[in-house]
Amino acid sequence: MTKALEGVRVLDMTHVQSGPSATQLLAWLGADVIKLESVTGDITRKQLRDLPDVDSLYFTMLNCNKRSITLNTKTERGKELLTELIRRSDVMVENFGPGAVDRMGFSWERIQEINPRIVYASIKGFGEGPYTKFKAYEVVAQAMGGSMSTTGFDDGPPLATGAQIGDSGTGVHCVAGILAALYQRTRTGRGQRVNVAMQHAVLNLCRVKLRDQQRLTHGPLAEYPNESFGDEVPRSGNASGGGQPGWAVKCAPGGPNDYVYVIVQPVGWQPITELIGRPELAEDPEWATPEARLPKLAKMFQLIEEWSSTLPKWEVLEALNAHNIPCGPILSTKEIVEDASLAANEMVVKVDHPERGTFTTVGSPLKLSDSPVDVERSPLLGEHNEEVYVGELGLGDEEVRLLKANGVI
Repeated sequence: MTKALEGVRVLDMTHVQSGPSATQLLAWLGADVIKLESVTGDITRKQLRDLPDVDSLYFTMLNCNKRSITLNTKTERGKELLTELIRRSDVMVENFGPGAVDRMGFSWERIQEINPRIVYASIKGFGEGPYTKFKAYEVVAQAMGGSMSTTGFDDGPPLATGAQIGDSGTGVHCVAGILAALYQRTRTGRGQRVNVAMQHAVLNLCRVKLRDQQRLTHGPLAEYPNESFGDEVPRSGNASGGGQPGWAVKCAPGGPNDYVYVIVQPVGWQPITELIGRPELAEDPEWATPEARLPKLAKMFQLIEEWSSTLPKWEVLEALNAHNIPCGPILSTKEIVEDASLAANEMVVKVDHPERGTFTTVGSPLKLSDSPVDVERSPLLGEHNEEVYVGELGLGDEEVRLLKANGVI
């Protein structure tokens, strides 16, 4: 079966996480992704190693389904080979610091001369302005995109989220831009520039907090559990942030992840009162309506927790789901890795690797009926040098040997 992006060649000049997460998605969709690395390799091959002298999980879990070639783009021959690679590609992706690719001699204008049809995507920390040259990392993007100021509890410090919304979240945004540019090219025949900033991507994911910032001008945010409000959206703990109140309630035996997140919809209040042994609250005017419960959300969830804390989270889940009450257990990373349903849905996948053995990775969340994904291992450093340089670019075996000897590849 053909894949959605079959025939699309991607020149992947990315490293670490934001760029590789984007190009891995493209590879899963069927693109031929050629990861161009320095002769020493992507830095994450050696970062956070759990086993000596093999590619780290940091690298292997972000670079599946790709081919790897090495190239020293600072050399003249390296620049010539990069030029040929650009000429043969549909997409080029990079996430170097601002201006790095230009300094290699490959400005957007030059790249257009080489290949007018290429889609050239860049991931940076920030857009144009006073932050442009700031170094960006995952949590820096969270800090400056609105996530940290609104994550945590009202009486505590700003907190980072465990989800990599700054890096991988930006990668998803980048993929959307690339696919749109490829589609537009079918009508115009031209490639185009795609720019995505990590701060901007985080802000896009925090838009509901910007909604609430504007609502604040008209008074307190009633659905928030906070007792007081200033002139900016406060941190509100585990409040749902939506139109229906929610909270994480404790379960037995009281471990760090023995919690269930519960949403209390209007239709769910009556069955909840039955479950917690307080059926009279379903008709009590002080509790019967959402408007009546809103000023005392903390007390409402305390009542629910007095019931839930006596039961394991899976029993709480079963009881709530029996009444169609929105809820979900807090799953630890260990529980996720061992979850049979996630394995059955190919979201937790085991992959064989020639040097590190079998490892577990996250599969593709994109499920296309006519473009199934088979997760393949990440490439070894320069594993496809001969395949690309000899088999596709037409270099001779002797030249490849000399290029290796001279540190060009």
